[in-house]
Amino acid sequence: MKDNGRLVLAGAPIGQVGDASPRLRAALESADVVAAEDTRRLRRLAGELGAEIRGRIVSYYDGNEIGRAAELLQVLQDGGTVLVITDAGMPGVSDPGYRLTRLAVEAGVRVTSLPGPSAVTTALAVSGLPSDRFCFEGFPPRKAGERVRRLEALAGEERTMVFFEAPHRLRVSLEAMAGVFGADRPAAVCRELTKTYEEVRRGGLGELAAWAADGVRGEITLVVAGHVPQSRPPSMEELVEEVGRREETGVPRKQAIVDVAKTAGIPKRDLYDAVHRA
Repeated sequence: MKDNGRLVLAGAPIGQVGDASPRLRAALESADVVAAEDTRRLRRLAGELGAEIRGRIVSYYDGNEIGRAAELLQVLQDGGTVLVITDAGMPGVSDPGYRLTRLAVEAGVRVTSLPGPSAVTTALAVSGLPSDRFCFEGFPPRKAGERVRRLEALAGEERTMVFFEAPHRLRVSLEAMAGVFGADRPAAVCRELTKTYEEVRRGGLGELAAWAADGVRGEITLVVAGHVPQSRPPSMEELVEEVGRREETGVPRKQAIVDVAKTAGIPKRDLYDAVHRA
């Protein structure tokens, strides 16, 4: 690993500039090159932080990421420090950054992160949905057919899912999810997180799709509960064994059959016949 070249992936505030750390200001001032998704937003953020960027500022966005990555890699290999920053959140998470990171790793250049707020984990935390296991799915495909196929592939996903979505496509995505996952699947639409008009709307996918029909504005992060597998009903053999276990504790057979059949939701006659056959 080289001693001098260093790639810094800097997390930017997702709404409130006060969420930026003092380290971000220092890193902006010391980097040899700052690669920004939007240079205007970068300069505005630097002004709000009181940071004087002394290094070279270059644009680094989806349209030029491939070509610019080679140029930035050369700076790193020459021993310079390159800081990558996007409009909000962490570079590489549905934003430019992955390709340069991959190249730097392959070239043996040191890669480090300057952590910051993340819309993914913020939305997950406030959604009220299970957060012990989750997956991030980025933006759903724009085309209807591709979107449905992607969702169908996720139909059995048991982890909580986090998506990004553009406000003008939110309704159609929610409708598609309701069609594939079920209208009652719990979800949360997190809008304008940490900003003045922050809103978290919780409910079933069908209910949220109806709400979004009138139009929604702002940055959207969507959290959807995972699939809950239906428990397998006990077999007749297992029910017969349960009757036997209850008999061993002193419960009369007839009463044990009645109780087990009621719990299993089957006719007691069917269980009675099975017990006597056994």
